[in-house]
Amino acid sequence: MDPPVPALHDRAVAAADRLLAAESVRVVSHDDADGLTSAAIATTALERAGLAVDVAIKHGLDEAAIDDLATTGGTVLFTDLGSGGLDRLAELADTGSFTPVVADHHEPADGSIEHHLNPHCVGLDGGRELAGAGTAYVLARTVLDRAGVDEPDPRELAALAVVGAVGDRQTVDGELVGANAAVAADGEAVGVIESGTDLAIYGTQTRPLPKLLEYTTDVRIPGITGNRQGAIRFLEDLDVELRTEAGWPTWADLGPEKRTQVASALLTRAVERGVPAERIDALVGTSYILPREEPGTQLRDASEFATLLNATARYEESEIGLAVCRGDRDGALDRAETLLKNHRRNISAGIESLAETGTTEAEHLQWVHAGEQIRATIVGIVAGMALGEGDIDRHTPIVAFANKPDGGVKVSARANGRLGDRGLNLGTALREAATTVGGEGGGHAMAAGATIPEGTEATFVSALDERIGAQLN
Repeated sequence: MDPPVPALHDRAVAAADRLLAAESVRVVSHDDADGLTSAAIATTALERAGLAVDVAIKHGLDEAAIDDLATTGGTVLFTDLGSGGLDRLAELADTGSFTPVVADHHEPADGSIEHHLNPHCVGLDGGRELAGAGTAYVLARTVLDRAGVDEPDPRELAALAVVGAVGDRQTVDGELVGANAAVAADGEAVGVIESGTDLAIYGTQTRPLPKLLEYTTDVRIPGITGNRQGAIRFLEDLDVELRTEAGWPTWADLGPEKRTQVASALLTRAVERGVPAERIDALVGTSYILPREEPGTQLRDASEFATLLNATARYEESEIGLAVCRGDRDGALDRAETLLKNHRRNISAGIESLAETGTTEAEHLQWVHAGEQIRATIVGIVAGMALGEGDIDRHTPIVAFANKPDGGVKVSARANGRLGDRGLNLGTALREAATTVGGEGGGHAMAAGATIPEGTEATFVSALDERIGAQLN
């Protein structure tokens, strides 16, 4: 089979051969949806190839964590993290303390190790063209190929890679592009992914129709968004049957003709109520369905699957998410669904809190300090979803602070993707600004994070504002 991302093939072969030469491998991965799917993909491939594997899931990878991992020796595979700590990994690898192999997609720090698989290294955009799970998939495919393992078909792992990419918000104009699209095509070829144009609203598999439309917060439609009775009247006017013996129907329960009718009417309503054209376009996109999962469940749709995984990570139960990725559809899935319900409540409360509080404006950014009001593990999600709510300007980068339970301050920054065309790169800006106050940071162009010492927030905002201004100008 042809490699899914030819530009990474040589690096993938070298990394795969090194892993296969090890007696055992420790997989260390990030704790979000992209990281959990990355870990599941890598672990599955290594085990199929006959290697002993253990897994550690981490929220971040600072210098102390890297040093601790090095003391265990052996071969360590980093997935969806590692590139940001490349300088320290290189130092320790040179001493022979351990052998790091990195399969990541974040922008690399200075430094070089022998086995570093990253789209940025071959001219691909790791923020939009290949997620961590996609990079892990490239490596997994190569490991299984080099080990001569072709059953089950390695391309079935592409389903998890698509979930990781969607969870990392890598869709561009509603669909996966570049190397991500090639990975999705692998999944379609073996029947684990189905893609098609559909309504681009979260919850098409699980939310009752009125609630689905009521919660169209990414594209606010007057008279429907935030208005349950308005959503019901809209559907009743289209003769949508809202009461069945099984209860409220979902979008997935509707037939193709009725879905087309509702989507068309929704677009018409948006035009009539003055929704900007670029926002109307966002109502429709490409859906990624996992046909081997049960219809009407969170696992059927890649976006809902990713949200479920994020819920486990944000509440320090990432091992539950990993178990779901690896096929547990009993106890782990039940626990994940409970965590998701709690997660949704906390997100809603957080968005409401931020909208009421508002932000403080600097020249090139807006910021808010949530203190202990919003969990540090979800403040980035809340900040991103709050853009456009209340008086929060969706066209200005937002920076949210939250106090960490173990000390220090968590910083999360989010921005509208269109600012990338003007040169914005939050990952670079946060990394540089955090360094000025003795912290650490990094991430993607439109979504990044940092940890800084308590009391340095004002200095950090000033440094970050200066860097963002330089990028945009």
